[in-house]
Amino acid sequence: MSSAEDTAGAAPVKEEGDGMSWWYRWLCKIAGVLGGISCAIAGIWNCVTIYPLNIAAGVWMVLNAFILFLCEVPFCCQFIEFANAVAARADKLRPWQKAFFYCGMALFPILLSLSITTLLGNAIAFATGVLYGLASLGKKGDAVGYARLQHQKQGDEEKLTGTTDEVLQ
Repeated sequence: MSSAEDTAGAAPVKEEGDGMSWWYRWLCKIAGVLGGISCAIAGIWNCVTIYPLNIAAGVWMVLNAFILFLCEVPFCCQFIEFANAVAARADKLRPWQKAFFYCGMALFPILLSLSITTLLGNAIAFATGVLYGLASLGKKGDAVGYARLQHQKQGDEEKLTGTTDEVLQ
């Protein structure tokens, strides 16, 4: 069987340049929206205090929510003129760059003020970064292709060393 026959039997999956399928892209976007909502709610709740570090962490969390909405669902920010430009630039980023950015953005308020509100508020935003990080690792290989590759590698090694079944007899 050739590789053309293998791909003809498989159902075509629409993928773009970063290797993410449509359903994984939507999963990342939904996680980004939920992360933005949780950051906004927890950030506002965190600002209701007299401690300056909690207020700073809350303001940063609200800023995180705004950035998540701006990058993932720019149609929610139609009143902002530069929203589409920022979203277009964010879509050009590689998944590992988004992962690094979202995880770092989510960790900063936790470092400012470690509390249950900042932990729970940033958990989904951090999970969005983790999802993008997993997307940057690439697709998982199938078992049949891996077995074929191992069999081909074994045959190549036998040819190089000259130890085929006929030579051993």
